[in-house]
Amino acid sequence: MASKPIIDVIIPAYNEADAIGLVLDEISEDLVRNIVVSNNNSTDNTGEVAKEHGAVVVFQPEPGYGNACLKAMDFIAKQEQKPDIIVFLDGDHSDYPEQISEIVAPILDGKADLVIGSRALGKSESGSLTPQQIFGNWLATRMLKLFYGVRFTDLGPFRAISYSSLLEIEMEDKNYGWTVEMQIKAAKKKLRSMEVPVDYRVRIGESKVSGTIKGTIGAGYKIILTLFKYL
Repeated sequence: MASKPIIDVIIPAYNEADAIGLVLDEISEDLVRNIVVSNNNSTDNTGEVAKEHGAVVVFQPEPGYGNACLKAMDFIAKQEQKPDIIVFLDGDHSDYPEQISEIVAPILDGKADLVIGSRALGKSESGSLTPQQIFGNWLATRMLKLFYGVRFTDLGPFRAISYSSLLEIEMEDKNYGWTVEMQIKAAKKKLRSMEVPVDYRVRIGESKVSGTIKGTIGAGYKIILTLFKYL
């Protein structure tokens, strides 16, 4: 890895105009190269706000968290100089972007290929995680251990992965299965995975997943389906 590693950040965003500027302002310009906001067919001015705050904005008209991430990855793949590390985080201001340095540290130290920011190990504001999120993470991480022999405490979206590892696992999920797919494929490829504690706060705006019954059921179903898919 180069003396100064190249770190790119991917932020999938759907109707996050009220939050995305705050997120971008909290990311250290000295640490990262590109911040790619994947505007997932927002009906508000998420894209415009992101550009005003210095992000590269790509537009993904197809709905889905995974679709948004894949679109941003396409942009990065076209850069002449590829990054060393990709960081993923949400655009709703629930994550603490200043903890990026903690997320990437194990990769920079040569101790890990994939690092998950665990909200279960960090400090979460009251109400930031819904009961269904807590139960869903509990169930999914135990299934990961049972089926794939890997120990995690969270499927948190705030994570870092070496770029070579990201290419190796060939991500393909287009919506709610994205995070667990990454952890499953890392296990199957025998990549070095670890967790670091991250803090979590109440998001700005309503969650598109846990904020609705439809979103909660859809996400839960897709995560369980993905857990069985790669057996």
